[in-house]
Amino acid sequence: MKTHHYIFLTATLFVVLFYNQDLGMNLGILGIIYAVLTLLRTPEQNRTRIFLILFVTSILSGFAFMWYGDFPSFLAVVSSLLMLGYRSRNRKLHMLFLIPVFIINCITAVFRFFSLDEWLPKRNVSGAWQKTLAFVLIPLVFLSVFFGIYSVGSDHFAAIFRDYELDLNVWQVFCLFVIGFFIAFNYWNYAVERFIYKGNHFLDNDFKESSKVQKATYSFLDLDAERISGVVSFFSLNILLVFFIITYNYEQFYEASKTPSQLSEETHERVNAVILSIVMAILVIMFYFKSGFNFDPKARLMKMLAKIWIFLNAVLVCSAALKNFEYIMNYGFTYKRLGVIAFLILSLAGLMMTLIKIQKQKRNLFLFNTMAWYFYGVILICSYVNWGGFITSENIKRTNFDADYHLTSVNFSEKPLLKYADEKKNGQLRKEIMKKIKEEKSKTFLSKIIYYQTVK
Repeated sequence: MKTHHYIFLTATLFVVLFYNQDLGMNLGILGIIYAVLTLLRTPEQNRTRIFLILFVTSILSGFAFMWYGDFPSFLAVVSSLLMLGYRSRNRKLHMLFLIPVFIINCITAVFRFFSLDEWLPKRNVSGAWQKTLAFVLIPLVFLSVFFGIYSVGSDHFAAIFRDYELDLNVWQVFCLFVIGFFIAFNYWNYAVERFIYKGNHFLDNDFKESSKVQKATYSFLDLDAERISGVVSFFSLNILLVFFIITYNYEQFYEASKTPSQLSEETHERVNAVILSIVMAILVIMFYFKSGFNFDPKARLMKMLAKIWIFLNAVLVCSAALKNFEYIMNYGFTYKRLGVIAFLILSLAGLMMTLIKIQKQKRNLFLFNTMAWYFYGVILICSYVNWGGFITSENIKRTNFDADYHLTSVNFSEKPLLKYADEKKNGQLRKEIMKKIKEEKSKTFLSKIIYYQTVK
């Protein structure tokens, strides 16, 4: 099939799947269809290992949305398909260009649409397209225009057709087709501007030979002075961080106990401070190890001090994680507390990648290229796992378990709550849960969320 076939096919599928439907299984089905069509359309040389991994995650993300239909699974479907389509046509372009390419294509879609020669066939050997255009489309346009004119000029003429009712919301079909066409057009016919191809090398992970030459970064600071500045900075920061870790752990684990609200506020403030500290630490290392010092034989002391600082920052992250775990053990799981764990894990990953950057003499862009995949991995994990069910199942073991809160504020908690209601013989809770499940099960097939269909 040609590009225009994919565009019109998937635009029509969008109308079929979403007409008179809520968001549910239809988006997951559409995502899986997009993934399969992308695989079929991708040339063999572009079916790299990364492409095949993205194909698998796109399929799994489609099933995840069919199962849960929540925002994390929606984000997983969208990001997986965008990355899959991007990689299918540009196996050498860095993934960081995906967002600029996506934004540019959305802005220029109208202009590219009217460049008909670029996405419509110039001629059809079989003549099918010419016959359809000549015998159906053009006469249909003229017929529609003159029908409107004649209907205005004669009430009896208009009444001939007005008496017939078609059970079809034409306006909804039109809007859905426009939206589906916009999505399909930008997915199957997106353009990568020339300046992006030219700038692709700027995002490479490794230095070029010309960048390995030792030279001062600034005109007002020679190489030796800059090197000594790095040594003094990292030595001072290590001393400062050691004292901070000591006071941080003393405040967390040895000060007098506080109320739950005070503890909650202080825990989040300290975790935010730790995350900000890690980000700043990585930026400082990027400042000193951006070019020549990666290959400077005299910079061994600075590298050693930088590695010590990375280790101390990792200790700080572990301290924050221990306090968060203690907080969870005392007051239970919430989405925010699980989010803190995810951010701390990403912080450790960032520190590890920074250590690899120094050890393997990588460019600063190595961190961004690598961490983009870690963030994508977190999105996938969030979409594939029923965290609401996990939170409810763990908190239900606590004596102060709040069933109403978990029913209204925690997603996909119905299964453990039903079990809890039966154990506690709480008829009112069970009635509320079954009402919610019944509403979900009563939706039309394409609007359903599979999770609720599995609740007995």
